[in-house]
Amino acid sequence: MFPIRDHNPSEKTPFVTWALIAANVVIFAMTWPLFSDPVALERLYLTWGLVPRISDPSTFVTSMFLHGGVMHLLGNMLFLWIFGDNLEEEMGHLGFLGFYLAGGIAAAALQVVADPRSAIPMVGASGAIAGVMGGYLLLFPKARVDVLLFFIIIIRIIPVPAWIMLGIWFGLQLIGGYSANSQTGGVAYWAHAGGFVAGFVLTLPLWLRRGGPAYWDRTLGHPPHPEARYRFQQSGVPKVTRK
Repeated sequence: MFPIRDHNPSEKTPFVTWALIAANVVIFAMTWPLFSDPVALERLYLTWGLVPRISDPSTFVTSMFLHGGVMHLLGNMLFLWIFGDNLEEEMGHLGFLGFYLAGGIAAAALQVVADPRSAIPMVGASGAIAGVMGGYLLLFPKARVDVLLFFIIIIRIIPVPAWIMLGIWFGLQLIGGYSANSQTGGVAYWAHAGGFVAGFVLTLPLWLRRGGPAYWDRTLGHPPHPEARYRFQQSGVPKVTRK
């Protein structure tokens, strides 16, 4: 189950979301030549990634802007694109930037607490973006999210409420965190879970200013503006029949 878009269009230009995506893409492009040199790449990650056993304070931020591959980058940027604009609209540009960085730092901190002796560098924006997802869940639990559903060879796009998609994602991080072997590296599940919880908590003051439960009563958990509606049109490509 993979999200591709939501039905919650922002009504203001998400400059910070765009800037964060651009920064991640540019930094990845700058580091791309190192992927052909494993020693140099490892040195980069050990210097600027977050190594729990060392816990250099500066790497709590720098690690957010490094990625381990093209798919790692694209997946993170897609999630940020889907969910970031709405949080930025609600929090304001500078407020959202502070929220994003705080969520990423909190995510990294939980990973360090969960595995303090690890010498494996952690890189990626996933923890900060998990914070965005946690905040999104609090403000728009019933916003519709279109997800690609894969079942063997069957692929479908189905709209689901955000609380289902995000709840399943969070549950998978908890399962992964309890079952992962930290000695072999892989996904930083506890960073994801920590970022998600931090984002939820950091959004509470905004939710309460909006009225808390009364805000949900007004919106019924949906976005406070009309949702986007998408429809699929028949392709204009002509069919070629076999003779």
